[in-house]
Amino acid sequence: MTPRVEAVSLSPVHGFSKEPQPEVRLLAGLGVEGDAHAGRTVQHRSRVAQDPDQPNLRQVHLIHAELLEELAGQGFTVRPGDLGENVLTRGLDLLGLPTGTRLHLGGEAVVEVTGLRNPCGQIDAFQPGLLAAVLGRDEHGGLVRKAGVMGVVLTGGVVRPGDPVRAELPPEPHRPLERV
Repeated sequence: MTPRVEAVSLSPVHGFSKEPQPEVRLLAGLGVEGDAHAGRTVQHRSRVAQDPDQPNLRQVHLIHAELLEELAGQGFTVRPGDLGENVLTRGLDLLGLPTGTRLHLGGEAVVEVTGLRNPCGQIDAFQPGLLAAVLGRDEHGGLVRKAGVMGVVLTGGVVRPGDPVRAELPPEPHRPLERV
């Protein structure tokens, strides 16, 4: 299966979930046009409180649709946009990508993966028990964050459901994703 965009979402206000859209426009160096998290510097409220001048490495949030299916199998009801993602993908192991991977979305847009989303307590306010469901342990007991990846927009463009997604890996040695 060719990796593709399953859904796109945005929210003009700081909240937990985002509303699905027929398309979103990615703006180079900023993020999703009209989304509360777009900007050159941090927009997530907790990070603004720490240092409002730090660069925004979380301009775009991507989650794999397979996570929503995994959560449904555990009894959760999670639809596109519910976890605050801007782009829902299918057929691509987002969590297995190295830092610096460039994701080509549709015909123009390019997002560089900066790291893993670190889910916060708000996720349990959305649905109790969901935080534990998006965290896991690897074979060595290390924490696994399954709530998607974050990125910055290198090249702008319109992204729509059904658009292809192509991953361009950075030069080796690859650096594993860490939380951002």
